[in-house]
Amino acid sequence: MSLKVCVAGATGWAGSELARGIAAAGDLALLSAVSRRHAGQLLGDVLGEPRLAAPVFATTTEALAQPCDVFVEYTHPDSAKANILAALEQGAHVVVGTSGLTDADYAQIDALARERRRGVLACGNFALTAVLLIKFAEMAAKLIPQWELIDYAGAGKPDAPSGTVRELATRMGKVRQPQLEVPLERTVGLRETRGGTLAGSQVHALRLPGFVLGAEAIFGLPDQTLTIRHNAGGSAKPYVDGALLAIRKAPGLLGLHRGLDAVLDL
Repeated sequence: MSLKVCVAGATGWAGSELARGIAAAGDLALLSAVSRRHAGQLLGDVLGEPRLAAPVFATTTEALAQPCDVFVEYTHPDSAKANILAALEQGAHVVVGTSGLTDADYAQIDALARERRRGVLACGNFALTAVLLIKFAEMAAKLIPQWELIDYAGAGKPDAPSGTVRELATRMGKVRQPQLEVPLERTVGLRETRGGTLAGSQVHALRLPGFVLGAEAIFGLPDQTLTIRHNAGGSAKPYVDGALLAIRKAPGLLGLHRGLDAVLDL
């Protein structure tokens, strides 16, 4: 039996590519979609994909009136949390691809997911290279006590840092807290140039034309450095396979799980 899926943000850059991936998957069925701009239409007509007969709704509440197995959140940071909580209330498992949620947001999501006996898989990035960046950075943090992070994105990305770098910093902070030779309060000059502190890591967010999405972890030891970097181009295709895997894995989870590697054998 196919898993019934609802995608919020199904006509966006990443959501539309995922919808096409679901259409091509034999074990998944796109039941409904959310897009204010295209409400009242069939998703297949909007995307030019005849295999997608799902109706498009203006709100998550309307879309969830048709019960689904898995709800995929691919909208905006300002609406993501409310969408996720609404989906859990309606009994759906959830896959989160939207960035910008805080640790406090995720704590509330985890509590509701456990109360409702549902799984939430939140991935700052579904691309395999991003998954490996986070995993390799965790490994390096066990051996190297000093590092800083750089977050790359296009000029129009409003949230900083990105979901990928939030996840990276959070995961590394659980390994250990990085050391600072000069405490931030002793910075001479503009303290802001040392970046923001997230889960103990100093994070520097760049927002410039020419970048799409990227993340870099730079480690330092005397006379040696290690750089681990992930870059993504302008296509959303690298994220489809990981998102499809997340959809298939979410119903087997309980509570919140962060990072695609949580369901991979790495």
